[in-house]
Amino acid sequence: MTSQAALTDRRRRMPRLRVKLRELYHGDSPGAVRFRYGVLILDLILIAFFIAAPFLREYPVFLVIDYAVAFVLCLDIAARALASSSFQGWLMRPILWVDIFVLLTLLFPMWLFNLAFLRVLRLWSLVHSDFFWETVGRRFDDTRWEDSAKALATLVTFIFVVTGFVYASFAREHPGITGYVDALYFTVTTLTTTGFGDITLPGTWGKLLTIFIMLSGISLFVRFAQTLFRPYKVRFTCTTCGLLRHDPDAVHCKACGKLLNIPNED
Repeated sequence: MTSQAALTDRRRRMPRLRVKLRELYHGDSPGAVRFRYGVLILDLILIAFFIAAPFLREYPVFLVIDYAVAFVLCLDIAARALASSSFQGWLMRPILWVDIFVLLTLLFPMWLFNLAFLRVLRLWSLVHSDFFWETVGRRFDDTRWEDSAKALATLVTFIFVVTGFVYASFAREHPGITGYVDALYFTVTTLTTTGFGDITLPGTWGKLLTIFIMLSGISLFVRFAQTLFRPYKVRFTCTTCGLLRHDPDAVHCKACGKLLNIPNED
């Protein structure tokens, strides 16, 4: 009888917990905003740990921090699941699967050692999430700042993912790459097409990887430069043709001539 009463009590608490988490993750109250700021600060600390992990791996305390981070990330994923209005829709988000993969590398650091560099994908998922722009980026949502921040996050994430891949693949085989900094140095010089030539990857696979880094780097740099310097266009969907971006002072849609009513804060 006691166990049945406890089960009934838990069933009553669960909806209240979901309502509370939904308010914290999606509400507009000052308390909810402060909570989300706290979550974002925690996310940035986790990302800093992921970037610094190659330098900390030799210390005994590394595994303690690793499992503590895994526990925090697991709590965050569970809380977001409870706070979501549609669990199936939440499961379909690519950002969720990035976080789950990051969690697996934290839970099994010895077995997934060579894939640990992919943890920095958390930076990309954070900056591209609605959660981030609904909190920190409210004033800059759907502006040039949002596009620039996303492009920069993609570029930085690419640099650290490629650095980790080069380090995991060539650090023990290539004498020029003796540490993580050497891999980072090679990635940056290759990505910027500087190419000093003091570090080169051996074999056909190394050459193909170098070509991939150079081509991807040029594309990402061009994308980042475009978001900074090209004329900005606001996001406003034309109801006739569906064109999404327009000049801030546009009166008519350039594609179909439909009269627009773009909101203006001035």
